[in-house]
Amino acid sequence: MKKILLYGMTGEKSCFMHVLLNAVQLSEGGAEVRVVFEGASVKLAPVLDAEQNPVYLKARAMGLLAGICLACSRTLGVYEQNAALGLPMLSDMSGHAGMKPFVDQGYAVVSM
Repeated sequence: MKKILLYGMTGEKSCFMHVLLNAVQLSEGGAEVRVVFEGASVKLAPVLDAEQNPVYLKARAMGLLAGICLACSRTLGVYEQNAALGLPMLSDMSGHAGMKPFVDQGYAVVSM
């Protein structure tokens, strides 16, 4: 089984939607997929949740959302909103969400 980490960096909703769409499609195709909100994308998690975005909700229900960068959430002023979502706050790389734990588990990394 292929293992793929989609490491979302963009803060543009229309671009990040492609991260989620690919995650769902790859997972439905049999891959083990995880999504990390990193960089500017951390601002999108509470937006997608509040609007009940169907692709976000599907990815979440499928267990594809690995977590949100702690440092970026704090820096970009969305820590409290993100923490309230109940997704893991990732901080293994100097406070940021690192790729290494996933690479160590055999995931291929795609940064979008």
